[in-house]
Amino acid sequence: MLALLSVVALASVACRGGDGGEAVEGKGGIKVDFGVTSEPCEDTGHADRGCIYLGTISDLTEGPFKTLAVPITESQKAFWKRVNDQGGIGGYDVDVTTYVADNKYNPQIQNQVYQEMKGKILALTQTLGSPTTAAILPDLENSQMVSVPASWTSLWGHEEVVLESGANYCVESMNSVDYAVDELGAKKVMAVHLPGDYGDDAAAGAKIAAEKRGVQFADAVTQTGQDNQGGAIDAVLANQPDVVILTTGPTDAAVIIGQTAARGFKGRFIGTSPTWNMGLMQSPAASAIKALYLQSAPWKSWATDTPGHKALREALPSVTPNDGYTAGWVWAYPLKAALQKAAENKDLTRAGVLNAVRQLESVDYEGMLPTGAGKFTGTPDESTFRQTLIYKPDEQAATGVGLVEDFFTGPSAKDFTFDKPCYQ
Repeated sequence: MLALLSVVALASVACRGGDGGEAVEGKGGIKVDFGVTSEPCEDTGHADRGCIYLGTISDLTEGPFKTLAVPITESQKAFWKRVNDQGGIGGYDVDVTTYVADNKYNPQIQNQVYQEMKGKILALTQTLGSPTTAAILPDLENSQMVSVPASWTSLWGHEEVVLESGANYCVESMNSVDYAVDELGAKKVMAVHLPGDYGDDAAAGAKIAAEKRGVQFADAVTQTGQDNQGGAIDAVLANQPDVVILTTGPTDAAVIIGQTAARGFKGRFIGTSPTWNMGLMQSPAASAIKALYLQSAPWKSWATDTPGHKALREALPSVTPNDGYTAGWVWAYPLKAALQKAAENKDLTRAGVLNAVRQLESVDYEGMLPTGAGKFTGTPDESTFRQTLIYKPDEQAATGVGLVEDFFTGPSAKDFTFDKPCYQ
């Protein structure tokens, strides 16, 4: 019955221009198949253009990263509106509002909503979460659907259908450990993290760097939820590390930092990028966070003076600054570059977009990432971006953090060979 319904659904989709999967000639002689129509997008106001439909699957209501996911999604709507306002892509506007779904950070829900939209879209402009995206990865590969992850696991560097941006969690944690050793004098490092590709990848990087730098290493896995942090708190207090590499959601981080500090812990925490949300500065753990916490990051925060950051702020003039907006904006650049290249190649089919990805030597991030970022050719080791930054809590800063260490690559990440995902 499910198979029959799927066939019927795909048949109904096939009635809409090139959406049926069989390649046809679209506007300007460009070949199209799924998710591209000659009819205009509904709300872009350009009747002379066709429409490219992109999907979004994010953590929008009740998962641990909703405080990041909502601004990420809004930022990407603004990003693609700017693309449309600047002329679109190859005679087409881009629609990222029709197919938006909530995965609640649940792999099963992710797969369900993906299956519902996959026959109607060309690509995914967002798939939030490492374990959630991994749940649909085989189908993405089989259907040649290019996707943009809202995550940084080192797995993505080995998957050509996934357009990652910035340093992965493994690199980020390597650099954080090197910073902890060189700048904080750390002799003992611990990773406290969620399970799965997110936390395990960061912990793997921390372990690799600790071993390279000759410092002690300990590891503790925790689960999401404020009431589930007792084991992690006890582990930190038992091990007494100089620095904890923390890879959780923001609420979990507040509980761990606040309660370890309340029980006398004097060490430091360096949070992997999704661990931070500026709301932590108003949490009961704020004083402990200000005293003990540093934030690693894959790119610079909201208020930075680059053309890309400026365009972001102009596109979202009325929002409360949040680096979820920054992340959403940065992540969209590679897909834009791939669509532009595919249009130049006269092939906006899924296979054509994937072929365009294979031709991307670099991506113009308008200064939001350094030159050399966005390389999708060569081996994973050659294309992995290895620079990260360190921030600290700052109540005067737009998103609650101020820059401590600009883009840098520590010795651990510099020398490491990425021949497989770190957590494997």
